[in-house]
Amino acid sequence: MRWPRITVLLVLGALIVAFFHYTLPKRDILRITQTEVIRQDFSGFNRIFYARGDTGNAQLNSRDLRLINTVDAQGQVHVFRNEDTGFGWPPYFKLDSSDVQAEAANLISTQRDPTWVAVTHYGWRSRILTTYPNIVGLRQVDGPDVTLIPWMPVAILVFIGLLGLALWRIWERFEARVIDPIYDRAAVFWSKSRNRFRGK
Repeated sequence: MRWPRITVLLVLGALIVAFFHYTLPKRDILRITQTEVIRQDFSGFNRIFYARGDTGNAQLNSRDLRLINTVDAQGQVHVFRNEDTGFGWPPYFKLDSSDVQAEAANLISTQRDPTWVAVTHYGWRSRILTTYPNIVGLRQVDGPDVTLIPWMPVAILVFIGLLGLALWRIWERFEARVIDPIYDRAAVFWSKSRNRFRGK
């Protein structure tokens, strides 16, 4: 009975870690090389990674998608999408994707004369599913070696940890005050009923 419990806990832990890894903001220092708009087809596998389309859009399985192409200091390519999150999930309340696209176009630079940008984003890049991380914000920085402290993810994780600890303490008190007495009364009742049944 021990291994099924461990397996369930490991799977649950992996799902929680994956959820936070996808949702929490990350920052990379990159050089923007191009902005473009492509026509993206959505399937049943990758649709959940994109924002909802316009309600008036007749072609629900395909729509224009803003992309921002970047390169890091090691020369590795990173491609991001630029979509509004609106008031849905994750709760970034991003409503300025057009402004972000214009800002990205203004920050395009070459390898000889680079302009380094701190790109805040969430999500995963999957070439198999054709998914891209979504840019939340851009900020020009001095160079690729700038140290950026991820205050927001740290604050969110600390808040969730404190909330989980508080809920655990509330559950322990509830268990001690309500569940344990009910369990004890049920155990006593069951013991007396068994003794009566046995004629003791």
